[in-house]
Amino acid sequence: MRILYIDTSSSYLYTSIVEDNEVLSEIKEEFGQSLSEVALPRIVSMFEDNSLSPKDIDKIIVVNGPGSFTGIRIGITIAKIYAWSLNIPITTIYSLEAMAISSPNNTYHVPILNARRGYVYTAIYDKEYNPILKPCHILLTDLQEKLDNIGDYEFISNDEFDLKVENYTPNFAKIVSYFKDKENINPHAVNPEYLKLTEAEESKL
Repeated sequence: MRILYIDTSSSYLYTSIVEDNEVLSEIKEEFGQSLSEVALPRIVSMFEDNSLSPKDIDKIIVVNGPGSFTGIRIGITIAKIYAWSLNIPITTIYSLEAMAISSPNNTYHVPILNARRGYVYTAIYDKEYNPILKPCHILLTDLQEKLDNIGDYEFISNDEFDLKVENYTPNFAKIVSYFKDKENINPHAVNPEYLKLTEAEESKL
């Protein structure tokens, strides 16, 4: 089974083609504001490097949030059009799930993304990656209170915090293996999961 993985939920492009748990090609690179311009060409380059056509993919796994509002839309747009136009199965996962599952450490996993103003996007997963706290938008101080009764845990992030944080590097083979059998959904039902209102939406309240 050959799977295309796409994550543009941050300033990084994390994408890979994985076949039967073997990574054929991968990109782990920060592009910042130019992510929207380079994401699709870089994905196309992975196909070219492996002499593959878009029809050679059996499934797409795309990260639909949380993270950068603009970044999330980039990956979802690419994945939805690709899946719909070629009738390729597609499913979604949270960026927080990918962060936790990529960890090699035998501990509780707490991926965190800076949501500004003291808030974070986060979740808590046990050693088998089962959610103890489902993905949410929460004050960092409230998260730390929830962790008081968990003795052995790690924070995972590529954002800066005044905390001891394990840097996130996606393990594509592990992520894809974990989610390859997740239920497929209609491409038109693939939507961002921001976990909070956009600033424009908040200003209307």
